[in-house]
Amino acid sequence: MSENENYKLFINGAWRLGGDGEDLPLLNPATAQQFGRVAVATASDLKDVLSSAQASLQRWSSTPARERGALLLRAAEILKGKVEVAAAALSREQGKMLADAKGEYTRAIETVEWNGIHAEKVSASFPIDQNRMIVPEAIGVVAAFTPWNYPAVLSARKVAPALTAGCPVILKAAEETPSAGVYLVEALEEAGIPPGVVSLVFGNPPMISEHLLSSPVVRVLSFTGSTPVGKQLARIAANNLQRCVLELGGHSPVVVFEDTDVARAVSAVSEYKFKFAGQACNAPSRILVARSIYRDFLVRLVQTVERIKIGLPDDPETGMGPMANARRLEAMERLMNDAVARGASVETGGERLDRPGFYWKPTILSNVHPDSRVLHEEPFGPILTVAPFDTIEEAIEEANATEYGLASYVFSDSPDIQQRMIRSLSTGAVSVNFLKGVSADAPLGGIKQSGYGYEGGIEGVRAFQNLKLVNSANV
Repeated sequence: MSENENYKLFINGAWRLGGDGEDLPLLNPATAQQFGRVAVATASDLKDVLSSAQASLQRWSSTPARERGALLLRAAEILKGKVEVAAAALSREQGKMLADAKGEYTRAIETVEWNGIHAEKVSASFPIDQNRMIVPEAIGVVAAFTPWNYPAVLSARKVAPALTAGCPVILKAAEETPSAGVYLVEALEEAGIPPGVVSLVFGNPPMISEHLLSSPVVRVLSFTGSTPVGKQLARIAANNLQRCVLELGGHSPVVVFEDTDVARAVSAVSEYKFKFAGQACNAPSRILVARSIYRDFLVRLVQTVERIKIGLPDDPETGMGPMANARRLEAMERLMNDAVARGASVETGGERLDRPGFYWKPTILSNVHPDSRVLHEEPFGPILTVAPFDTIEEAIEEANATEYGLASYVFSDSPDIQQRMIRSLSTGAVSVNFLKGVSADAPLGGIKQSGYGYEGGIEGVRAFQNLKLVNSANV
């Protein structure tokens, strides 16, 4: 890896600068120092992207699914050989600990592999009865928008299933973390992807989204990011009736019952919440604890959090690195000031570290007023609120009290409590007695203001397919 990275666009099978030569700086969040640049796409570049993607559609969609899958498997093997350098680039761009960056690439590779292995199966026709069958067909060109927090795995979760379905993909990756998109596209290029089937652009997000979604060439929008931006993109997509897959914000509750192992729950919550400074849509953010164990849980959680070593992402001793950008620090300060002004108690943390880079202390808040913004806005940072509950009905009501519905977590050894919580929690995913992220083989989608549609598994491929119903006496 050079000390001055300059990332380019990938259009019609070639790497190139933006049409007017403009680029954006890349900052290392651990030092706040610039270390590279990323090219900016112009309207003319996007015109070329749309033209080349549309031109490639017939060729790629008619390529046998077995061949599409084989190409993805080759790309996965190529990406495996790039993990060390790719993870180092991701860690430097984003502040994620190096071990976690490697772990993210492992999941990205698993996603590409899963789609490669299953490409033929999910593209095959299947019968309904003796006179009817379903023929899956590629829906068309996909515009995929990925965020900066998990750019490798989220790019893989959009690009790989779209390619599996036979759809060309235009990937608009995050300007702050461009390397993940570059390494994925490089692997596909080396694996032999035809020109135009995959494009990679960076630049002005509103301009790019408006330009791509205003074109009837694009038939699917796949977006991961904030709820307000997702709604805005869906409104644009409605003009061309483009199918939308939206994985939006979260505000995940953790409900801890008195029959659980408190130490186990504390350890699981702390590790999953703070390893990437809380910058994940499915990270726990609101902890609800049975009153009989509330004080014990809170004391143990504070002690555990205060042992987390904050430091450079490439230091093996680091337990939490910096936040990804200065905007997240500003958001933490705003949420903290509001909560404290309404009477919240700061059990630990609650402030920025006095050092270069974008560091915020792991923070635990108690006695948080119900109207506090931190209970209703997605924190997307290292802030946890902790509150007691007295009855299971109260726990359910509080857990469901936000507009979000992405993920939730339950700690209890009682099968009856587990089943009731699984039925009652209004989220797209429920994890019992452990905390888990996304996987390649299972669908995940949010409800309420956390979006709609699914990524992962067969359902993730179906998002990019039309299911043609065939009626015939000869089927």
